[in-house]
Amino acid sequence: MKKCLIFLFILTLCIFSKSLAQQGGNSSKPDTFALFDKARNRKIPVAVYTDKSNAKANKRLAIVSHGYGQNTGGALLAYSAISNMLASNGFVVVSIQHELPSDSLLPTAGIPQVVRMPFWDRGADNIHFVIKEFKKSHPELDYEHITLIGHSNGGDMSALFPQKYPGIVDKVITLDNRRMSLPRTRHPKIYTLRSSDQPADEGVLPNIEEQKKFEITVIKLQNTIHNDMNDMGTPAQQKEINDYILTFIKQ
Repeated sequence: MKKCLIFLFILTLCIFSKSLAQQGGNSSKPDTFALFDKARNRKIPVAVYTDKSNAKANKRLAIVSHGYGQNTGGALLAYSAISNMLASNGFVVVSIQHELPSDSLLPTAGIPQVVRMPFWDRGADNIHFVIKEFKKSHPELDYEHITLIGHSNGGDMSALFPQKYPGIVDKVITLDNRRMSLPRTRHPKIYTLRSSDQPADEGVLPNIEEQKKFEITVIKLQNTIHNDMNDMGTPAQQKEINDYILTFIKQ
């Protein structure tokens, strides 16, 4: 009986380790705290992922923006597979909580590009503030090659950011943003992974000619739906997304 329990423990540990390996992360817990933007009188909770075992890594900065969570909180922790993978590859990853319980809910009626723009504007301002604060507190980081990663509504914020604040970020990677038009530009470099079930609004994605002209990468994931593009996805889905992101950041 004792040998059987030991075997089951080892088997469980192996499966857990394999799952982490598939996700590409080191599974470390992030440091969570809140920044405060006095100019906007706004608290900005963040979760910071780093690989503490690799102090000599080239510390580039990646900003992760979550999909819509209906102001329930905790959405900044829903992308740990991506964040841990990036941390294990030398990034300092800052996942931002864009929604607060006191915020208005995202409008569901009206033209999204009109009624949701204030929410995307606020998200872009959050990202900008976080970058400025980290430049003060972590001047040793590489701010010439900042990467933005955003899912769904967070992808819309990430797509807006370089249009509102040009010349700051190096790469933008969106996971199924559906409403905000992707920038048609060579810099920052634009990459987007698309789900198998949710279409983007007209004009959001560049056409084939625009993809070639601006070297924008658009990839459809055949076996991943919109709501599984975070930690809800299977290990295989997470690995596919992480593999693409890793390819993008190395280009």
